[in-house]
Parts: sequence; C-alpha cells; structure tokens
Amino acid sequence: MKLLHLLSTLDPRAGGPTEGVRQSGLNMTALGHQIEVATVDDPTAPWVKEFPLPVHALGPGKGFYGYTQELVPWLTTHAPLYDAVIVNGLWQYHSYATWKALRRLNVPYYVFPHGMLDPWFKHTYPLKHLKKCLYWPWAEYRVLRDATRVVFTTQEECRLARESFRLYRAHEEVVAFGTSRPPTHAPDLREAFYAVHPELRGKRLLLFLGRIHPKKGCDLLLKAFAAARQHDASAHVVMAGPDSIGWGATLQTLCKDLGITGHVTWAGMLQGDAKWGAFYASDAFVLPSHQENFGIAVAEALGCGLPALISDKVNIWREVAEDGAGFVASDTEQGTLESLARWLRLDPAAADVMRAQAMQCFERHFTVDAMSSDLLRVLQQGRPIGGSRERSLVLE
Repeated sequence: MKLLHLLSTLDPRAGGPTEGVRQSGLNMTALGHQIEVATVDDPTAPWVKEFPLPVHALGPGKGFYGYTQELVPWLTTHAPLYDAVIVNGLWQYHSYATWKALRRLNVPYYVFPHGMLDPWFKHTYPLKHLKKCLYWPWAEYRVLRDATRVVFTTQEECRLARESFRLYRAHEEVVAFGTSRPPTHAPDLREAFYAVHPELRGKRLLLFLGRIHPKKGCDLLLKAFAAARQHDASAHVVMAGPDSIGWGATLQTLCKDLGITGHVTWAGMLQGDAKWGAFYASDAFVLPSHQENFGIAVAEALGCGLPALISDKVNIWREVAEDGAGFVASDTEQGTLESLARWLRLDPAAADVMRAQAMQCFERHFTVDAMSSDLLRVLQQGRPIGGSRERSLVLE
C-alpha cells in the first residue's frame, strides 16, 4: 500500500504522535509498503531533514493552529496518488484541511485522535474547551464524521472520547499501538549514560521521561518522592524531557522547598542512545500523569524490563496491572507515594519477577509489529460494514 501520514509537526518535542508515525512508518516500509509524511513544518526545520521517511513540508504554518494555504491544494492534487491518508491529531489545521480536500475525492482517510478527545482537557481547561465547542460543529465534528475510521489506540481512549462533546459521530475502531524493540546492547548503553552522569552510578534511579508539563504529574512525583525516600536512601529521580512551557524552574524551586535538590537530576530531552542508556540504568519508570492516551515511553520502559509505576489515567494501565508489570495508583500525591513506597520496599526477588513480567507485557501488547499488522487490517477493510471491534456511534 501507498500511505500518507499527516501531522502538524515532526518536531520530536511534540511527543507520541511523531514517534508513532516514525516507528510504524519504518516498520511498514520494511514490510514492502510505501509510507510518506506531510506536515506544516518549515521545510528548513532540522527535524524535517532528519526524519527517516519521505517528507512533504508545506509550511511554515502560522501560529499554533498551523494554517498554510499550501495544504488543501497540495492534498487535492496528490491525495489520489495514495491508497489512504492517515491524520494524526486534531485541533490544528492539518485535520480540517484533510476533510476540506478529501470530502469530494474518492480517497479514504483515517483519523488517530491520539488522546485529544479526552474529557480531562474539558475539565482542566474549561475556557479552552468553550472555544473548542464553538469550533467543533463546523470543523472537527465533520472531520470525524466523514472519516473512513476514527482509530483509537486503547478501548479506554475510545470510551473517553464520547464524553467530550455532545455532538459526536464516528466510525470507531480500536487498534494495537506499539514501538520498536529496544536495542539489546544494554551494558554499553548503560555505561554511556553513566559516562555523562557519573554521579548517578550506584543510585537507585527512578526515571521520568516525557514532557515537563503539568499534565504529566511531575509535581506529584517530586512531592511523593520526598516522602518515599525514607524507604531507600539511595533512591534518586531522573527528570528527562523537554520543557517547552518553562515549568522546570518552578519544579526546581519545589525541589529546594522539599529538600530533595541533591536527589533529583534534570537530564533534559534524551534521544537515541542517551535515552536507551537512561532506561537501562534505571530501576523503575514513573509516570503519574493526569491524562495519557498511550505513552510510548511507558512501552519503551517495559521493553527494557523496567517496571512501570503509573497512574490510572495512563490508558494502558489495565495491561500493566493485569500483567504484573508495575504498580498502578490514582493521579494524586498519595497514589504516587503508594506506588513509589511499594516499589522501594519490594524485596529483590519480587522485583526481578516484575522486571521479567514487564518485558513479557511489552511483547504481548506493545510491539510495532502488532501495530502495523492491526493497522493494515483496518486499512484493507475500507469503509466500516459492521464487525465485532467497530462501532459507528452517533450522539446528536
């Protein structure tokens, strides 16, 4: 098949959708399919040149919305050359432009909301939600209504999406989602990480890897860690990720107030071998997020044998809990403390069992091979005609 992915940006700081397209695209290319990407990035952006798949950069888009007058004409001309178009993400111009260009063309398009319909946003940012309510009927509602399938990566994401807007119509489908297997030369990667951070050798590292953002529960982690340190004085938190909103300074002040400044390392954004080295050097992965559609970093951690200490707002929490691959608690300071304390008190034999279960959980649920296979199944089915895993839902 010849497929076109649409994203607002390929900037790796954007998180999961960009990484998901990269991983699935490379995997499907290896299977003999032709995968290309269109974005509203500036063609000169470094991440455009570095992306490992063919990219059509049609920007720079204007503002956060990413409007560019180039996109609709380009799609009208080029979309018929593809077997299908896959839209990644909502609330930016690339999704509406796809609907506008393809609604009269015989080209199927599919939409991955990537958690952007989660009602958490409605409750947390009510003024932004009000703006979205005004925008919804003439834009995103139509994007979803006319999509061949609206594709969710977990049953939980699918269920929650129905709660954000009263007017909702979608041909729903749930597919597997995953990532590539981690590199296997763990000792070398671990030593490379220690070469950059020699002060962390011998510490029991609790790794947070993601955007430094209130949604991720970073403050919960730091507050809970301050209380949990009594269970193991060698425990140390590594905060790794981009700080696009400048919240890091506030969190570092919080560390000072909590008396844990010397027990928290701010590693910045980690990619490639540096990222894998951090995984392999760590003792557990922690993500007390308030809202997390899938969490590729969680899957990567499991693949490295890292137990995941996550909140029940990470939409793959059921798989983690059922497979004994970590601990799940509420997205509160108390819930985070319970998970940290349980892990730090766990005897070594039980911890080793959980590490093995983490890797089994990854292989069972979160490989990129399973993701590609399931996505191809959906693409080859075409328009929904009924079936056990799909549902055309109308709330009007």
